Amino acid sequence: MSVDRLRILRELADRGTVAGVAEALSMTPSAVSQQLKVLAREAGVPLLEPDGRRVRLTDAGHALVVRADEVLAAMDRATAEMALYRGASHGRVRVALFPSGAALLLPRILTALAGTGVTLAASDEDVPPTAVPRLLADYDVVLTHRDEHAPSVSGPRVHAEALMREPIDIAVAPGHRLAGRESVTADELADETWLSVRGGFPVDDVLRTIATVTGVQPRIAQRLNDFGVIEQLVAAGHGIALIPRHAVRHPALAVLRLSGVRAGRIYDLATRPHAAHIPATATVLAAFRTAASEVGAAINRRTEPPTAASAHADEGVEPR
Repeated sequence: MSVDRLRILRELADRGTVAGVAEALSMTPSAVSQQLKVLAREAGVPLLEPDGRRVRLTDAGHALVVRADEVLAAMDRATAEMALYRGASHGRVRVALFPSGAALLLPRILTALAGTGVTLAASDEDVPPTAVPRLLADYDVVLTHRDEHAPSVSGPRVHAEALMREPIDIAVAPGHRLAGRESVTADELADETWLSVRGGFPVDDVLRTIATVTGVQPRIAQRLNDFGVIEQLVAAGHGIALIPRHAVRHPALAVLRLSGVRAGRIYDLATRPHAAHIPATATVLAAFRTAASEVGAAINRRTEPPTAASAHADEGVEPR
């Protein structure tokens, strides 16, 4: 079977439509369809079946995509190894990061990569974890985040590594009735007006957990995915918000820990299976781990030893 045609099949699995594959590979839709027909003849079994006006993979097609991932990963490793023999740089790695995670880690990652010969091309992608497989069609590494109670995005075609955990706190205006407190229970928040993120993101998952604990459906005034905007609205008294601990920037906000509910988000590093065997990608993954460890160490240095009352409280960032 042709490696180029296996790549086309994988693109179809990632992008969902022949038109999407054609655009990504600078081909015509008819050329994509023709190559997929040839691949089916090479495989000896149907790889596609009609799905309304589109096509979808058969069971055999899904199985072949998994093997295509392995073949293409091996080709990428071979290309990287030959580049080393030619004395070329270690390569360019495309990375997608969610914005607040990028703000926390990206400066340290770029510092760690200095002098390695690896070039990092970073983009901010604010999408829920369910979009990771689609993002891996265009990126080598994806930093995503999920509620700590949610399952990993790992699957047959995605490898995910839990990088670290970040607690999620309650932010209120300086004049709010709870300002000045160190912590607050879910029951004390039942009648509040909330400023939250769009559904499918970790902060919204925590808000649903609070609703389960209190039995009260939260009153959400606005849904915005920019924590900077949310902070401004909280500071102006338009509601309270759940904000990841290290995304808080507004100096006037009062930040309280949520007592009785374990609230946090997990940073996941997602790649295609076998991608860690490619030297440049392995270097970038190591830089992510270094950055997470440095953030955790910096937080621990700023955190006083816990008292007996706070010995079990969430502290800082927990590297994985």
